[in-house]
Amino acid sequence: MIKRRLNPPLNKSFFLFGPRQTGKSTLVKSVFNEKDSLYYNLLKSDEYMRLVSRPSVFREEVLTAPAGKKYVIVDEIQRIPEILNEIHYILESVSDPPVFCMTGSSARKLKRGGANLLAGRAWTFYLHPFTHAELGRSFSLEKALRTGTLPPAYLENDAESSGRTLKSYVDTYLKEEVGAEALVRNLDRFARFLPVAASENGNILNFSAIAQATGLTYKTVQEYFQILQDTLMGFFLTPFAGSPGRQVVKHPKFYFFDTGVQRAASGRLSVEPQRGTREYGFLFEHFVICEILRFISYGENDYSAHFYRTKSGAEVDLVIETPEKKIFAIEIKSSGSPENHGLNGLKSFSEIFPKAELYCVSTADKGRKIGKINIIPWQDIFAALKII
Repeated sequence: MIKRRLNPPLNKSFFLFGPRQTGKSTLVKSVFNEKDSLYYNLLKSDEYMRLVSRPSVFREEVLTAPAGKKYVIVDEIQRIPEILNEIHYILESVSDPPVFCMTGSSARKLKRGGANLLAGRAWTFYLHPFTHAELGRSFSLEKALRTGTLPPAYLENDAESSGRTLKSYVDTYLKEEVGAEALVRNLDRFARFLPVAASENGNILNFSAIAQATGLTYKTVQEYFQILQDTLMGFFLTPFAGSPGRQVVKHPKFYFFDTGVQRAASGRLSVEPQRGTREYGFLFEHFVICEILRFISYGENDYSAHFYRTKSGAEVDLVIETPEKKIFAIEIKSSGSPENHGLNGLKSFSEIFPKAELYCVSTADKGRKIGKINIIPWQDIFAALKII
């Protein structure tokens, strides 16, 4: 089994959030011994029906469990948020309560529904698709760009099987995550929106243009992107200003959480990414940004991530700011030998933020320096950011 970077505690209750099929259940089962645990899987229809009609049954079962059951695992807690009230009661009223592990696909969705998130009585962790470090020798950049690193897709033996897995993933997301949870009134409209949103991956969002392309209203497009974020299908990257009033663009970018899922949602799985093409460059940028944010999440570094673009067009792919206000400006190039003329965004950024550390990450085998800009292999950026 592939060892995950996340190592949940055994002595503190916690939430474990992450997109579907990132391996939450597998991780939990590897951490907690079955004989020491009570396990509730709310994806099972009989388990769900038994508890949704009377959530207090959960409390009764936990409080009368055999001695030695030190852990209680609830998979897909968002399906019955009322169980959180029962967990809260147990944590408050029992002198030596069990450790609760609650997995789900979205903390934000629970918050929006007014669910009891236990007010500090449980920690929160996030699980992501495989990182290159977790995969070790089995990691292939070409495969990661083509299929992403979602466990069931990456671990398939061939591209055709990976593609089928990813298409199924998107279909299941629409039917079960969006449709069954009644997140939208009209699933057909959302299904029409999804490939357009995926095609806009990594672009500065123009909600008006997307509304026109999909036949939706401006407000509906905004709401649908919010649903994508709430269900952990992707994340917004906001513009970096550095100081109030600076002339930068105002709209965010949106990235899907995985390159393979984005390709499936946009209908481009049949397009083979070839080095030197725009497709390859976009996928490489997408992968590196996702990978950096995964490492930041696992390291609990409290770094903030942005992109930079002025109204005059100067752009930097990723800007990381630490709590101490240290700034890293990162340009991402899929070339093995980035040229000076492709680094103008970093140079422009440096004129405004002279103390920023400047990096161009690439597919080069060795690092070099052009002025203040460090050109490094992409694998080295994690050490530079102190997140590995």
